[in-house]
Amino acid sequence: MSRYAKDTSVSVAKSKAEIEDIVQRYGANGFLSGWEDDRAFVQFKMQNRLIKINFQLPDRNSREFTETPSRRWARDEDAALKAWEQACRQRYRALALYVKAILEAIESGIITFDEGFLPHIVLPNRQTVAQWIQVEAVYESGKMPQKLLPE
Repeated sequence: MSRYAKDTSVSVAKSKAEIEDIVQRYGANGFLSGWEDDRAFVQFKMQNRLIKINFQLPDRNSREFTETPSRRWARDEDAALKAWEQACRQRYRALALYVKAILEAIESGIITFDEGFLPHIVLPNRQTVAQWIQVEAVYESGKMPQKLLPE
């Protein structure tokens, strides 16, 4: 399967701006984006919810970037940087598609806002629902997480 937008020339900055325009068009009343080390996020406020989509940036030192696709030759620093930047552009294009698809599904009545953005809703403890639930740990332990609110 081919990766969406793998050959895109759209800059990361332009994709971030597009995501901001998309969420604003669908009613957001705040937007923030940023990155630290190998993690990035976009955050917006909509329908009385704070939404934060955290995602992993490509590892700049990965062999995917430091070596040619055949793995026979090392790339020079400029070529490795260009390959990494391409992967970052692809990631942000996919994020723009993801956000737009969720918002359009909500607008079309296919899903509710909470259903569409559930893993990305920020809870009072500043964790997203996905961070709080830790699905992998739940499956490994076989135990359900504590309820968010007492009965």
